[in-house]
Amino acid sequence: MSKYRKDRVNDAVTQELSVALRELSDPRIAERLVSITHAEVSPDLKIAKVYFSTIEEPKETGKLLDKASGLLRHLLAERLNLRITPELVFVYDDSLKHGARIAELLDSIRPKDPPQESDQNGENG
Repeated sequence: MSKYRKDRVNDAVTQELSVALRELSDPRIAERLVSITHAEVSPDLKIAKVYFSTIEEPKETGKLLDKASGLLRHLLAERLNLRITPELVFVYDDSLKHGARIAELLDSIRPKDPPQESDQNGENG
């Protein structure tokens, strides 16, 4: 499969699963604020690694998503015109948490009050 087609399928799976996740009637998943960050489909389209992020317990959320994977796969099959609908494997994506930690570290080394530039003409802009 060409890289271009694989990227399109990855994007389509990510988008459609994000929509399908919001439409699930399971309140245990709906109340956890789960978002699909991206998906990687294998070259043979048999397996899709779906990366998700959440503010709740990632292990428990992953278990709930694994239980709902059959329904999500069915919804994905209805929405995408693929000959093979991939099996869904959910993986916690901690890149958002990692990015927040980096931002926190950068904020801690920045000066708290930046020096004020004084107007040489004595005028206020």
